[in-house]
Amino acid sequence: MENQALVNRGLWSRAEQLAIQTPDSRNRYVDFLRALSILAVISGHWLMAAPHVIEGGLAFANMLDVEPWTRWLTWGFQVMPIFFLVGGYANGVSWDAAIRDGSGYNKWFVSRLARLIIPVLPLVLVWIAICGLGNAVGVQSDLLKIVSQGALVPIWFLSVYILVVLLVPISMKAWKRYRMASFWFLVLLAVVDDVLFFAFGLKVVGWFNYAFVWLAVHQLGYAWRDGYLGGMRSAVIWMMTGALLLVGMVIWGPYPISMVSVPGDEVSNTLPPKFTMLALGMLQIGVLLGFERPVQRWLTRLRLWTATIVINGMIMTIYLWHLTASMLMVGLALLLGNIGLEAEPGSILWWVSRPIWFLGFVIALALLMTVFGGLETRPLKVDRRIASWRLIVGALTTCGGLALLALNGVVGSHWFGLQLYVLCLPFIGAAIAGVLPMPKIYGR
Repeated sequence: MENQALVNRGLWSRAEQLAIQTPDSRNRYVDFLRALSILAVISGHWLMAAPHVIEGGLAFANMLDVEPWTRWLTWGFQVMPIFFLVGGYANGVSWDAAIRDGSGYNKWFVSRLARLIIPVLPLVLVWIAICGLGNAVGVQSDLLKIVSQGALVPIWFLSVYILVVLLVPISMKAWKRYRMASFWFLVLLAVVDDVLFFAFGLKVVGWFNYAFVWLAVHQLGYAWRDGYLGGMRSAVIWMMTGALLLVGMVIWGPYPISMVSVPGDEVSNTLPPKFTMLALGMLQIGVLLGFERPVQRWLTRLRLWTATIVINGMIMTIYLWHLTASMLMVGLALLLGNIGLEAEPGSILWWVSRPIWFLGFVIALALLMTVFGGLETRPLKVDRRIASWRLIVGALTTCGGLALLALNGVVGSHWFGLQLYVLCLPFIGAAIAGVLPMPKIYGR
């Protein structure tokens, strides 16, 4: 209802009305952190990527590799822990409301699944078209793979988050029964996983930390909602614990400084996640919760709260399309004679040109939002009577497809030089789960 109102009556004016009508019981800081985090994500990605022309060809440098000092900045720009924190808070509120209303798991999950899956499918289709056309006209497949992989990096989060949402009834039950023990148990599993990864060389088991680490942070969202993380004393404890753990692991342990994967590094803190991501989450949560009360008062100002509502109303579109926007601007620069692409990454000229590039990225993103934003804001018509097995199989199929696309992009060796089978997975999964129309093959 809120999202449709934003469309019908104008984005800002309707958001302002929603701001005025916001009940006092709503924790506005949750929405503020979500908005702040998305701004950090797009800024970090746009700053990290350094496309440039060298010897007549387009190359992509990574500023974390070009300027190693920037790796320390990832301690602030890597905000995935905050997304899972606010996700836990919001999912806890939503699930409890569904229980009170008697909606049931299937009705609740298919609605949330649709909100997560529908906006990403057009992004995949656009990159199928771009890379298919590129292959047809003779663009180097290696370049298309790099570009599409870079543009689709954001969807890895969805592949993990959908699984976390799938498990909300279980994780919420664990929270209500065991409280903080449900968090510390996952922390212990993450530590054991890292020990197996580093000490015993069991690299495969490291992937289990996608579940242990992010479910643990998600549990902290429940804890925050129920008042277990409130107060300045608690904030300081979390901040200091996280800081000491993180600094200790980076200085004396096998963990790299960067909280984002760096090409060429033997170890990544994120691929798969390590215990460092949990420590970073503790540090960030402590810092941000320390500011909760003053910012809550600040958010009573109409203009700021309205802006927060606007950003939250189109946050999926911003997240999914911000790297495509930057890629399109790079393509435009190439067509205009390599304008702005000849500065060496890390040079003074390169840094000075960043604001101009950022402005171009924002304009491109705004244009994409006008085209695709409606998929996020319009009400979705989904069958809420889908069988549980279809929801689970559909969600897992979609997650598998999104994860593979995030890792490898869309370029392959099949039809039009694309990964045909992988590209089909998100759409097949969405259809099985009832998010997309499909022939009535499956029973309910």
